[in-house]
Amino acid sequence: MTAYDIIIRPIITERAMSGVAEKKYVFEVAKDAGKIEIKKAVEEIFGVKVQSVNTLNVLGKEKRMGAGRPGTTRAWKKAYVQLTADSKTIEMFEGMV
Repeated sequence: MTAYDIIIRPIITERAMSGVAEKKYVFEVAKDAGKIEIKKAVEEIFGVKVQSVNTLNVLGKEKRMGAGRPGTTRAWKKAYVQLTADSKTIEMFEGMV
């Protein structure tokens, strides 16, 4: 798996953007990726130093699919990445705050 297979997309929500000032970023990651793999992928793609990674699995919500038939949205994995104090920021998030 390449670094681009591990990091799927950044999460751009109001809550996720509130941590950008403290160098905390949120990404959707591959479900089978571990914290060490996520750390290496972020460091490789963005050229930053990662201090810690926290992950959580987001369960799919139950939704109606058509005439009352139940279904679910997909489940996915989220990673909170904390950069070191001396690391540079990730420019992609700069204009969004």
